Amino acid sequence: MLSVTNLEVKFGSRAILHGLSLEVPAAECLAIIGPNGSGKTVFLKAMLGLVPYSGEIRWDAGARLGYVPQKVAADLHLPLTCRDLLEAKARYLKRPGVEIEAVAREAELTAELLDTNLGYLSGGQFQKALIAFALLGQPNVLLFDEPTASLDELSEERVYELLHSLQEQSGMTLVLVSHDLSVVYRYADMVLCLSKGQPCMGPPKEILTPAMLEELYAAPSRYYRHQEHAEDVPKRR
Repeated sequence: MLSVTNLEVKFGSRAILHGLSLEVPAAECLAIIGPNGSGKTVFLKAMLGLVPYSGEIRWDAGARLGYVPQKVAADLHLPLTCRDLLEAKARYLKRPGVEIEAVAREAELTAELLDTNLGYLSGGQFQKALIAFALLGQPNVLLFDEPTASLDELSEERVYELLHSLQEQSGMTLVLVSHDLSVVYRYADMVLCLSKGQPCMGPPKEILTPAMLEELYAAPSRYYRHQEHAEDVPKRR
């Protein structure tokens, strides 16, 4: 679905990403981890064509991209409902109105939430609205930039379960930036580590090791017991 070759992104003389090459098969989940400033969001923006880069980013000819940003500020006084937001995108894409109800169901948005002003939605509800917005147009690739960064743990877990469910039901390809390594361990097929050194990539069991994480974050990681696999899994918040 995605092939990246010798990607380099510079801001002035500062190289944010350098020599990055990878492939992502269709219907798999790639998780991107790394310390702040390592280029995770920059990589997503390069994939979306929002920042200049050298090298090659090649999507499959049939790729249709959806994007959920890390944060969008909503003014409490803005008279804009979730339904208004979705209808505006549907008109722009020339999508039928029934698709709005379909993506609302997929994102678990009730009729009441659809008609609620965006500024009055909870953090978890607003993230679901952004997911519904991303789903309009029937994408087969979803890019998520820390989609639960401002949520409490319960809301965060529900959003990740929703993303995983969408992937399983429709075979979507997911590219996910996350600091929650327990989520990465559970849901990712491959993990890309970005840091000041050479990027590395591999399955979660190979990448999420104490030695690798201490090198990546320059600090020891905390661990908890993963009940399903009955093994220690690192977690960083």
